[in-house]
Amino acid sequence: MNYYQDYPISALEDIVRLHQRIEDSNIPQKIVDENLLIGSWNIRGFGSVHESWRDNPDKPKRSLRSLVYMAEIIKRFDVIAIQEVKADTSGIRLLLNEFLGPNWGLIVSDVSAGSKGNNERLAFIYDKRRVVPSGLAGEIVLPSETGGDSTQQFDRTPYIVGFQAAGERFALLTAHIRYGSSPSDRLAEIESLSRFIADEIRDRASTGGEEKNLIVLGDFNIDDRGDNPLFQAFVSTGLMVPAQLLNLKTTYSTKPKYYDQIAWFMGNLDLLTNDRAGVINFAGAVYPELDLKKMSFLVSDHFPVWVEFIIDRSTEQIADRLGIDPAMPDPFKSILG
Repeated sequence: MNYYQDYPISALEDIVRLHQRIEDSNIPQKIVDENLLIGSWNIRGFGSVHESWRDNPDKPKRSLRSLVYMAEIIKRFDVIAIQEVKADTSGIRLLLNEFLGPNWGLIVSDVSAGSKGNNERLAFIYDKRRVVPSGLAGEIVLPSETGGDSTQQFDRTPYIVGFQAAGERFALLTAHIRYGSSPSDRLAEIESLSRFIADEIRDRASTGGEEKNLIVLGDFNIDDRGDNPLFQAFVSTGLMVPAQLLNLKTTYSTKPKYYDQIAWFMGNLDLLTNDRAGVINFAGAVYPELDLKKMSFLVSDHFPVWVEFIIDRSTEQIADRLGIDPAMPDPFKSILG
């Protein structure tokens, strides 16, 4: 079906520019039984939507035009974690029903309770042709045995969901760390979550639990990487962020921000990677008639981050059967001559 025939010309022109930005990010195409594309995107205050192509002078600010751009980006992923979904899920459900279609699924958490939860949910959108839920789903609650205040929990409860792609199983744990009045306000949550993931979930995964191939992703409100105290707290327990993401800003701000992360424990991930990861920077490509701050309320103030994993294990399996090290630069050279 040609959905584009119903889109306004202004939206189509923006989509052309957006497609170029997507290609510029070097995100690969989805190839059946070969790769797996995982992403994370904080979509600013994603609640209800003005169900018109025209802008709404009141609230909600987002229109159908906004959803079109989101759909064009999300289509490039197999599964993407979404942060800042609001209590009202009508917008994200409209996104799926009208612009992604029946081949796409949604898993969404309950609303984080309390004033600090900001009426937010965490969600996953996934391509049902490529990925299916494994059955695992749960919220992360700190046990009293952690040694801290057992009544102190996360402002927005992290969410873990299991998936399966081809023969590969993996679990995605997404979070939206508190912002606070200063960066130091974020440290306790980052430390608590990193320790819990390392001490509890990683151990279960290593003994054959449902959390096999754990990937941590989301908005951790980490201003910088390198020696930044927040980043060091995040990686101190062994979590590794792909080198390709380390110098890519994840917000539209003039001053680079590195709030969004995708990470895993080295030695505990059985999924294969090929060192391909990046950010889709759409600033200026959509709503070019608006300044970037106004655009951010219509699309988002964050950019999607992505990592490609390889699920084709044929080289590994053949090499193993032949007694050859598959990690060699050219493992089958002796056979090919």
